[in-house]
Amino acid sequence: MTDFAIQTSQLVKTYSQGPLFGKKINAVDGLSLNVPAGSIYGLLGRNSAGKSTTIRMAMGLARPNSGTIRVFGLDPGRDPSRVEVLRQVGYVPEDKTQIGYTARKLLELNRSFYPETWSDELARKVCDRLELPLNQQFLRLSLGNKTKTALAMAIAQRSRLLILDEPTTGLDPMAMDELLRLLVEECTAEGRTIFLSTHQLPEIERIADYIGIMDRGKLLLEGRLDDIRASFRRLVVVGSALPVSAPEVLISRNDARGKQYILRSAPEAFTRQLHANGATVVESSPLSLNEIFIELCRKEEGKEEVAA
Repeated sequence: MTDFAIQTSQLVKTYSQGPLFGKKINAVDGLSLNVPAGSIYGLLGRNSAGKSTTIRMAMGLARPNSGTIRVFGLDPGRDPSRVEVLRQVGYVPEDKTQIGYTARKLLELNRSFYPETWSDELARKVCDRLELPLNQQFLRLSLGNKTKTALAMAIAQRSRLLILDEPTTGLDPMAMDELLRLLVEECTAEGRTIFLSTHQLPEIERIADYIGIMDRGKLLLEGRLDDIRASFRRLVVVGSALPVSAPEVLISRNDARGKQYILRSAPEAFTRQLHANGATVVESSPLSLNEIFIELCRKEEGKEEVAA
């Protein structure tokens, strides 16, 4: 049995911009992800970062141009493993459009496809806690209630893996809080893996074990969230002959109080080195996940003085 629910290696997906433009873009560009089985993994990125394209390849809805993607060790793009992947995955797509049934009818239809794993009790619990109107036509539901319907169908399947693409779309703060609680209480308790893409960083920071940060199709960072938060730090330093770059430094910039460093690793060792060279650290503070995300994207865009 594989230790990873999803694993990619040098994954590439290229799309043409059309005959008028005559060039291609890499929506996913050399992506190597490792999603541990039983974890909550947040794939974070801006719009058009490549998150949804990655998910479509994991579901077998798109084929990579090169590289590999495996779901529980299976290739989702090839038969017969595609069927086995779909049997083990609950999926909420970014586009929450559905056919014109009521939410109740859609749940009943989905129940018939998963007779071995479906839980009526869990379906009722999700609908109750998210306050989903079951008897209204799906096409007339608000965006938030369409999202709730898709989530109820996926969660009640009790699949080994939940793949959720922008699962908080249209949800108000109360519904979002209930969703996060449901994912932790009802899914991870059974050892299920949750893989979700989003740009709602504060919410994901509450529940994720692991994160990956994507931008422009590339993976900028991946790891256990606690380790990442411990590794990144902001220092403001005064002194002479301060270094501009170092292996630990993600970005250095001038600050009104001195030189500001965004460290990506070994903050204690770098601070000791500064002190040994006569520098004074006037501020040392951790970064939130949102701040880490912004600094990594700024570096990728080349908008800052970047350490070598």
